[in-house]
Amino acid sequence: HPKIFNNLYCNMVSAGESSGNLDGVLVRLAEYQEKANALVRKVKGAMMYPIILLIVAVGATSILLTFIVPKFVSMFIEFGSELPMPTVVIMKLSDMVREYFLLIVLSIAGTVIILNRFHKTPKGAYLLDSIILKIPILGDLQRKSSISRFSQTLSTLLNSGINILNALSITAKTAGNMVLEKGILLTIEKITGGQSIAAPLQETGLFPPMVTHMIAVGEKTGDIAGMLSKISKFYEEEVDAAVEALTSILEPLMIVVLGIIVGGILVAMYLPMFDMIDAM
Repeated sequence: HPKIFNNLYCNMVSAGESSGNLDGVLVRLAEYQEKANALVRKVKGAMMYPIILLIVAVGATSILLTFIVPKFVSMFIEFGSELPMPTVVIMKLSDMVREYFLLIVLSIAGTVIILNRFHKTPKGAYLLDSIILKIPILGDLQRKSSISRFSQTLSTLLNSGINILNALSITAKTAGNMVLEKGILLTIEKITGGQSIAAPLQETGLFPPMVTHMIAVGEKTGDIAGMLSKISKFYEEEVDAAVEALTSILEPLMIVVLGIIVGGILVAMYLPMFDMIDAM
C-alpha cells in the first residue's frame, strides 16, 4: 500500500524485523511522524496569515472598484469638471475590472492550475523549488525546514539499522524539495565512488558549513546519527525563529500595503470633491 506506507516506513519496518527490534523501530517512526507533522504545521502556519491578508486586500480592492467607484464616477460626470490624474486612473481601472472581471478570475485560476501541474513534473518542481529557495525570507525558512527534515529522517533511518546509502536514498525522496533531493543523489554517487559523506554535501552548496562540519565529526567519531539528531533539533529551533521573523515582518507590511491600496482609491475619489466644493 504505497499511498499509505512510503519507502521510509517499509525500509524501517524491514530493518526492525531483521534486527528483532520492531517495537523500537515503530516507536522511532511514531516520534518521527510527530516531529515531521509539527514542522509542516509551523511552516503552513507562517504562510497562512499573509495569504489571508492578501485575500482580504484583493477582495476589498475588488469591492471598491466594482461597486463604490462607479457611484462616484456618475456624480463626477454630472458635475462635468476636469478630473485629477489619480481619479482618472482609478476610474479606468474600475471600468477594466468590471468589464473583464470573469476573464481576470479565470486567468488567475488558470495560472494556479498550470503552476500546480508544472510543479508536479520533475523539471517544474526543480525550477520552482530553486526559485523559492532564492526568495529572501521564505527561502531561508524553506531551507531550514528541509535541512531539519533531512537530518531527522536520516538520523531515524541510521538508528534503525539501515545502511548509509539506502538511508540517503530514502531521505532524498522525502526531502520535500527537488533541489535538495538532487544534491543528496549527487552525494550518494560520490559516496559510492569512495568519498566521505560531509565533503559531497558541502560541494552541493545547499548545506551550511555547520551542518557539514558536524556530519564530518560524526563520521570520525562513528556517531553520525547522534550528530544528525542534534542538527535536527537545532534547525527545529531555527524554523521557529524564522516563522516568528516572517510573521513579524509580513504582518505590518501587508497591513501597510492594504492601507495604501484602499486609502489610495478613497483619496483618488475624494480629490474631485474638493474642486466641487470650491466651485459651489
